[in-house]
Amino acid sequence: MKTPFTKASACGNDFLIIEGVNAPGDLNEFSRRICDRHNGVGADGVEWLFPAPDTDIRARLINADGSEAEISGNGTRCVVAYMVNNGHAGKVAVQTGAGVKHCELIARDSNHFEFEMEMGTPQVGDAYSIQTAFGEVRGTPVSMGNPHFVVFVDKFPPAWQAEGAEIGRHPSFQHGVNVEFVRVQGPNEIDVRFYERGVGETQSSGTGSCASAVAAIAAGRAHSPVRVHAPGGAQVVRGADGRVFLRGAAQLICQGEFFG
Repeated sequence: MKTPFTKASACGNDFLIIEGVNAPGDLNEFSRRICDRHNGVGADGVEWLFPAPDTDIRARLINADGSEAEISGNGTRCVVAYMVNNGHAGKVAVQTGAGVKHCELIARDSNHFEFEMEMGTPQVGDAYSIQTAFGEVRGTPVSMGNPHFVVFVDKFPPAWQAEGAEIGRHPSFQHGVNVEFVRVQGPNEIDVRFYERGVGETQSSGTGSCASAVAAIAAGRAHSPVRVHAPGGAQVVRGADGRVFLRGAAQLICQGEFFG
C-alpha cells in the first residue's frame, strides 16, 4: 500500500497531512507507524482530512503515539497551509475536535505562510499544587478545547522533560494533560517549554502558546498581546472580546508516499 502525504511544520511542530480517502482501516496504528522517526516518515502527529458539510474541511488529529487529540493549533495551521497551497481562498474554516476554527492568511512567500487563527474562548481555572517526585508543583489549569497545566518558573528545571512527563500522567488528570513551563520575560514576552500528551517534548505548540499566554494574563504577569518564544520560533497571542487569537508561521516541507 502506498499512502500519499504532505509534511508541514509550524515553528518546528511537524505534522503529516493525509487525505481521508487514503485512510487505512486502523488510523491510530497507522499514524503511530508513519510518525516513527526511525522507521516511518517522522512527525508529531497526523492531520487526517475529511469533507465537512458546514465548513471547508474536517481535521482529525492522531498523535505520534497513536492516541487521538482534540486539536493542535499548529497542526490546524499546517492544514490551512496545505489547503491554500491547493487553491483554497485565504480564509479557511476547519472543523476540529474542539470546534470550528477560523484561520486567515496574513502573508505568503512560496511554501512559507503566516496565519492568524481564532482559537475560541479559553477556560482558566484556579491555580493548585500537585505532588510529584520532583516535589510540589503549582500550576494553572487552562482549557483551549484541550487540557493544559501551566507552571510558572524563574528558570527551566534541568530535568523539565522528566518533570513534564510525570505531571502529564498525574492521577489528577484523568485524560492526561499538556504541560507548559513558562518563564515571564516582560509584560508582553514569555518563554515556554512544551511537553505534550501523546508526543512528549515539542519545539512549539499552538494551543500551548495560547494557554501559557492566557494564564500569564490571568495571573497579572503579562498583558495582551503576548509574544510566546519557544525553541521552534515565536508566535503571538492576543485577546479580544473574551476570545483568543493566535498568529504564527507554517511551512510545507515535502510530499511523498509511505510504503506502509
